[in-house]
Amino acid sequence: MGHCYHHALSSVKKWGGVAEDYLPLHQWFDESKAITADFRHRALRHHAEGIFMLERFFGATIAISTGRVVPVRLIGEQHVVEDLGFIPSFADWVRCIRPEPWMGRAQPIHKQVDPFAAATAGGA
Repeated sequence: MGHCYHHALSSVKKWGGVAEDYLPLHQWFDESKAITADFRHRALRHHAEGIFMLERFFGATIAISTGRVVPVRLIGEQHVVEDLGFIPSFADWVRCIRPEPWMGRAQPIHKQVDPFAAATAGGA
Protein backbone atom coordinates (compact mmCIF):
# COMPACT_ATOMS: atom_id res chain seq x y z
CA MET A 1 0.00 0.00 0.00
CA GLY A 2 2.49 2.66 1.07
CA HIS A 3 1.39 6.10 2.19
CA CYS A 4 -0.80 6.70 5.25
CA TYR A 5 -3.19 8.79 3.20
CA HIS A 6 -3.86 5.86 0.88
CA HIS A 7 -4.56 3.63 3.89
CA ALA A 8 -6.97 6.32 5.10
CA LEU A 9 -8.73 6.39 1.73
CA SER A 10 -9.07 2.62 1.94
CA SER A 11 -10.67 3.05 5.38
CA VAL A 12 -13.11 5.58 3.92
CA LYS A 13 -14.08 3.06 1.27
CA LYS A 14 -14.69 0.45 3.96
CA TRP A 15 -16.42 2.45 6.72
CA GLY A 16 -17.30 5.87 5.28
CA GLY A 17 -16.35 9.30 6.52
CA VAL A 18 -13.35 11.24 5.29
CA ALA A 19 -9.64 10.41 5.17
CA GLU A 20 -8.92 12.76 8.08
CA ASP A 21 -11.05 10.51 10.34
CA TYR A 22 -8.50 7.72 9.96
CA LEU A 23 -5.24 9.47 9.16
CA PRO A 24 -3.92 9.73 12.76
CA LEU A 25 -4.28 5.96 13.24
CA HIS A 26 -2.50 5.10 10.01
CA GLN A 27 0.21 7.68 10.75
CA TRP A 28 0.76 6.02 14.14
CA PHE A 29 1.62 2.75 12.40
CA ASP A 30 4.14 4.45 10.12
CA GLU A 31 5.81 6.81 12.63
CA SER A 32 8.58 4.23 12.86
CA LYS A 33 9.71 5.38 9.40
CA ALA A 34 11.52 8.13 11.32
CA ILE A 35 13.86 5.41 12.61
CA THR A 36 14.41 3.47 9.38
CA ALA A 37 12.84 4.59 6.14
CA ASP A 38 12.54 1.15 4.55
CA PHE A 39 10.21 -1.80 5.14
CA ARG A 40 12.04 -2.81 8.33
CA HIS A 41 10.24 -0.01 10.17
CA ARG A 42 7.18 -2.29 10.13
CA ALA A 43 8.77 -4.68 12.64
CA LEU A 44 7.96 -2.17 15.41
CA ARG A 45 4.18 -1.96 14.99
CA HIS A 46 2.96 -4.03 12.04
CA HIS A 47 1.96 -7.13 13.99
CA ALA A 48 -0.81 -8.43 16.25
CA GLU A 49 0.51 -6.69 19.37
CA GLY A 50 0.93 -3.45 17.41
CA ILE A 51 -2.76 -3.57 16.54
CA PHE A 52 -3.63 -3.91 20.23
CA MET A 53 -1.21 -1.06 21.05
CA LEU A 54 -3.11 1.10 18.54
CA GLU A 55 -6.28 0.31 20.44
CA ARG A 56 -4.66 1.30 23.76
CA PHE A 57 -3.54 4.65 22.31
CA PHE A 58 -6.73 5.56 20.47
CA GLY A 59 -9.39 3.64 22.42
CA ALA A 60 -11.52 0.69 21.39
CA THR A 61 -13.50 2.74 18.86
CA ILE A 62 -13.45 6.07 17.05
CA ALA A 63 -16.44 8.12 16.00
CA ILE A 64 -15.93 9.27 12.42
CA SER A 65 -17.33 12.46 10.89
CA THR A 66 -20.59 10.77 9.85
CA GLY A 67 -21.25 9.76 13.46
CA ARG A 68 -20.55 6.10 12.75
CA VAL A 69 -18.49 4.29 15.39
CA VAL A 70 -15.68 2.13 14.00
CA PRO A 71 -13.62 -0.38 16.01
CA VAL A 72 -9.98 0.73 16.10
CA ARG A 73 -8.75 -2.85 15.96
CA LEU A 74 -10.41 -3.32 12.55
CA ILE A 75 -8.64 -0.23 11.23
CA GLY A 76 -5.32 -1.57 12.52
CA GLU A 77 -5.95 -4.97 10.95
CA GLN A 78 -6.78 -3.29 7.65
CA HIS A 79 -3.48 -1.33 7.70
CA VAL A 80 -1.30 -4.34 8.47
CA VAL A 81 -3.02 -6.64 5.97
CA GLU A 82 -2.73 -4.00 3.23
CA ASP A 83 1.01 -3.69 3.88
CA LEU A 84 1.91 -7.33 4.55
CA GLY A 85 -0.92 -9.49 3.23
CA PHE A 86 -1.57 -11.01 6.68
CA ILE A 87 -1.17 -10.18 10.37
CA PRO A 88 2.09 -11.56 11.73
CA SER A 89 2.96 -11.88 15.40
CA PHE A 90 5.88 -9.98 16.87
CA ALA A 91 7.60 -13.37 17.15
CA ASP A 92 7.34 -13.73 13.36
CA TRP A 93 9.41 -10.55 13.01
CA VAL A 94 11.92 -11.52 15.71
CA ARG A 95 12.62 -14.87 14.08
CA CYS A 96 13.90 -12.92 11.07
CA ILE A 97 16.45 -10.91 13.04
CA ARG A 98 19.96 -12.32 12.76
CA PRO A 99 21.53 -12.17 16.24
CA GLU A 100 24.81 -10.29 16.49
CA PRO A 101 27.21 -10.42 19.47
CA TRP A 102 26.56 -6.78 20.45
CA MET A 103 22.85 -7.52 20.88
CA GLY A 104 23.41 -9.54 24.06
CA ARG A 105 24.88 -8.17 27.26
CA ALA A 106 28.30 -9.74 27.73
CA GLN A 107 28.58 -9.07 31.49
CA PRO A 108 25.87 -9.44 34.14
CA ILE A 109 25.53 -6.32 36.27
CA HIS A 110 23.74 -7.77 39.30
CA LYS A 111 26.99 -8.14 41.30
CA GLN A 112 27.75 -4.45 40.73
CA VAL A 113 24.34 -3.05 41.66
CA ASP A 114 22.71 -5.51 44.10
CA PRO A 115 24.30 -5.27 47.57
CA PHE A 116 22.85 -8.66 48.57
CA ALA A 117 24.36 -10.36 45.51
CA ALA A 118 27.76 -8.71 46.13
CA ALA A 119 27.75 -9.70 49.82
CA THR A 120 26.87 -13.33 49.17
CA ALA A 121 28.86 -13.83 45.97
CA GLY A 122 31.98 -15.10 47.66
CA GLY A 123 30.79 -16.71 50.87
CA ALA A 124 27.47 -18.48 50.32
